[in-house]
Amino acid sequence: MKKLFLVVSILIFSLGLVACGSKEKEEAKSKTELFMGTVVNIKIFDGDEYVLDKAFNRVKEIEDLVSINKVGTELDKLNENAGIQSVKLSDDSFYIIKKGIEYSKLSNGGYDISIGPLVKLWSIGLPEAKVPSEDEIKEKLTKINYKDVEINEETKEIFLKKKGMILDLGSIAKGYTADEIVKILKEEGVKKAVVDLGGNVYVLGEKEKDKPWKIGVQNPFSDRGDVVGAIYVKDKSIVTTGIYERFLEKGDKKYHHILNPKTGYPYESEIAGVTIVSDKSIDGDALSTLVFTKGINEGMKFINNLEGVDAIFVDVNKNIYLTDGIEDKFELINKDFKEK
Repeated sequence: MKKLFLVVSILIFSLGLVACGSKEKEEAKSKTELFMGTVVNIKIFDGDEYVLDKAFNRVKEIEDLVSINKVGTELDKLNENAGIQSVKLSDDSFYIIKKGIEYSKLSNGGYDISIGPLVKLWSIGLPEAKVPSEDEIKEKLTKINYKDVEINEETKEIFLKKKGMILDLGSIAKGYTADEIVKILKEEGVKKAVVDLGGNVYVLGEKEKDKPWKIGVQNPFSDRGDVVGAIYVKDKSIVTTGIYERFLEKGDKKYHHILNPKTGYPYESEIAGVTIVSDKSIDGDALSTLVFTKGINEGMKFINNLEGVDAIFVDVNKNIYLTDGIEDKFELINKDFKEK
């Protein structure tokens, strides 16, 4: 599921403003590569260039473990052994899956990392995308249940109980990767950076002394780069998801990519887009999908009860809803939208 090629648009302000100062622009070191199905950009404003190479080596390590689109990864091996035997995993893969299960439990299955059979069936965003038959959907639903994922903490083995089960970590793996990049940057003494993994953004430090970064929030009804507003943050992860990212059009109906693991169809929600602001990107990644499944009222309550996490919701009627901790950090820019 997810933030495929979502953008550098969320960085329209952060990167744009950085470029305003010629001294900063000269000092900045940046590297961009294609990983995990998206464009990954790391920009540092102090530290040596080798740090970028070290960070990208870490990205490749994680991709080679948990990419669902590469043959021979640990995730591929785990899915291939569904209903057959348990598979021993690396610390990275085990941790990501364990966190995914935690969020699946937290949502009572509204968010479920075992949704892989449905994701492959619909293939939204790919050339083979189609609207499946009801019979096809019913058959796949029998293979989706996070409770059928057995985790052995001692041996770091995982067993998928049913044949045909498929874990899809697309809604959480990029967040973990962003956190690992930030960890490396901090270990190497970098104090100011912008990390972007196709919509999973982390801003390290401040833009300038006593000045936070200004990050644009994507307009869910428009092209990438068009924003509804901006937030002012430092040392935070910003993750956005919405109905505009990937969708399938059939006749006059549009099917977005956020699938309901209980019905087999895309979620019907008044939410057009949601942005999660958190300390850890792995949390923001999972929560951006999880709260989408709850709707605005329940989603707002849910986020307000979490420590250190905030959200910006945009509904289909162009209303903007802010959780308690972000109200004084948000600036409305597009007057076609209205704060509620």
